[in-house]
Amino acid sequence: MEYINILKEALVWIVTIFWLYQIIVSLCSLVRLKDKPYKENKNHKFMAIIPAHNEETVIGNLIESLKRQNYEKELYDIYVIADNCTDNTAKIAEEMGTIVYKRFSNTEKTKGAALNWFLQQKIKEDADYDAFFVFDADNIVDENFIVNMNKKLCQGEDVVQGYRDIKNPTDNWISAGYALFYWTLHRFYHLARYNIGLSPLLNGTGFMVKFDVIKPEGWNTETLTEDIEFSLKRIIAGKKLGWATDAIVYDEQPTGFKQSWSQRSRWTVGHIQCVKRYTVELLKAVKDHKTLMNFDGLLYILGSIPMFILTLILVVTNFIMYALSGITEAELGLNILRYLVPTLILPMGTAIVAMWLEKKPIKPMIKGLLCYPIFMGTWLVINFKCLFKRETEWEKINHVRDIKIAEVD
Repeated sequence: MEYINILKEALVWIVTIFWLYQIIVSLCSLVRLKDKPYKENKNHKFMAIIPAHNEETVIGNLIESLKRQNYEKELYDIYVIADNCTDNTAKIAEEMGTIVYKRFSNTEKTKGAALNWFLQQKIKEDADYDAFFVFDADNIVDENFIVNMNKKLCQGEDVVQGYRDIKNPTDNWISAGYALFYWTLHRFYHLARYNIGLSPLLNGTGFMVKFDVIKPEGWNTETLTEDIEFSLKRIIAGKKLGWATDAIVYDEQPTGFKQSWSQRSRWTVGHIQCVKRYTVELLKAVKDHKTLMNFDGLLYILGSIPMFILTLILVVTNFIMYALSGITEAELGLNILRYLVPTLILPMGTAIVAMWLEKKPIKPMIKGLLCYPIFMGTWLVINFKCLFKRETEWEKINHVRDIKIAEVD
């Protein structure tokens, strides 16, 4: 019993210190910083890259929004990677004036593989671009996206994540759950870290990379979460990523629970792959670079699945102590509440604060807020399931609404 109690107390301290650190860093999102000075003042040339698999229903809206950019049209080109498409994606993209690359592969079907295939060709061509953007086909882009990303490039930032907003936050409790999650993440993770010189992370879509960054080895990723993997590799190298609140891309979220379950399962498996692949390298980076940024990157990877496992062990130790009469029924209930409230209830309050700070209307999201603990609870179940059964098959998200850029401007 004594050893179990020591284990429990040690785990409590680890979990408590971890979350105190996260709270302290999150408060830095309230800091207002002066704009960074320009290192150069020019309009750069960009590639807008859209990996797309059977996206005929939505890709036209994204292309339309890119064509409406308040940026010199001769200074950016739109590329569509028609990846294993069997529909009219390529045809629509060509008719709308984009440059289409058709790719077919029976083995490498990930977004990361498609990006690497395309970018390797551009590297060999020594293409005349300063940087590129990556978008998902169901996105639509704010008209000032390129202007604001060009500003970041002029300030000397070479990998920058834009603000990933949501096209359909009020469709149902599932899309609302995604919206609340992303709004909270953007404010209290990405912005907070950017404000104090730590590193945000790439977030799947709506990001910019300076072309020179990927010339040595291309878009070389191995996991299902190529965005997180690329971010971790930059942090390991001692290089910060940037954040652009005013470079906005709108993303469509799933409304079906089965699709959401599949997507979040894939993300969790990707995180597990990153934990296995990069934890040791992050530890070495902390030792070599001796910076808080590297330590924060290590905490990110440890704060996903490893922290979840520690919390599970902590819960189990409480039940063991109860079974051995080490604690009373009331103490067991109180201890479980201590884990459930921060995990399921506190995020609802945090989301409300994030919405208020981000000036998002709260009234249309009330049902979503009430269901947010369910959304987060299902994610816990997904994490637990993925510890034992890891599905890696990509499943296409069905698009249920035709939302154009004019509808979100």
